[in-house]
Amino acid sequence: MAERYVRVQGEGGVYYGLLEVNLSVQVLSEAPWLGGKPTGKVLPPETYTLLPPCEPQKIVGVGKNYRAHALELGTEPPKEPLIFLKPTSALIACQQPILLPPQSNRVEYEGELALVMGKTCHHVSPDQALAYVWGYTIANDVTARDLQRKDGQWTRAKGFDTFCPLGPWIVRDISPTALLQTILNDDSVPVQSATIDEMLFPPEVLVSFISGVMTLYPGDVILTGTPAGVGRIAPGDQVAVEIEGIGRLQNPVAVAATLGEREE
Repeated sequence: MAERYVRVQGEGGVYYGLLEVNLSVQVLSEAPWLGGKPTGKVLPPETYTLLPPCEPQKIVGVGKNYRAHALELGTEPPKEPLIFLKPTSALIACQQPILLPPQSNRVEYEGELALVMGKTCHHVSPDQALAYVWGYTIANDVTARDLQRKDGQWTRAKGFDTFCPLGPWIVRDISPTALLQTILNDDSVPVQSATIDEMLFPPEVLVSFISGVMTLYPGDVILTGTPAGVGRIAPGDQVAVEIEGIGRLQNPVAVAATLGEREE
């Protein structure tokens, strides 16, 4: 089994760590991409809660990076990567609820491979790019599809709190032909299924392209796009994204509180 790097809330604070087979966490001195080393502290399984596995300064999304998904949206595949930003306030961990906002009548899942940067990256070539990627995790680029179409740009549609489930952990390597699947309510037939080599622009091209626009920093996240098969989620649903060689990111779906219901 590949080493699984996690970020957890435990007694005394927040820790980066290495997840053991028995689900205990070997605590690291800092984020592993910053050189974190084992401290000797071990957290038993019942003493911690999983958090999103990194703390990015920014989350860069990539739109329409699978041909079939671009076509199902009624658009032609882009000629170059189509990038956007998601706020870090959208991050949630595995098993935390996706909250459907009252402003939208159609929120959809988008299962994706996510890249976690390990080094500061600026204007790198595609053949250099993967050396700047520290590891790989799973994301769900949750999207209010009706607002995406209404607004003509994507910030609101993809920026609500809870709209970026990420995790449950990071692995260092992944097969270029790994299978990505999204499963709704534990159905035996996935709603999305594709291998990641079906991307129009592979990870090294995305890193190079994005680094030519903005500097990427250690811990930053790139969402690499979703395959065909996106669809609506509703309160009470369970949505899971699985990527071969990483694991399973699962989140329940609930309704967000309205403004009048929120505590002051």
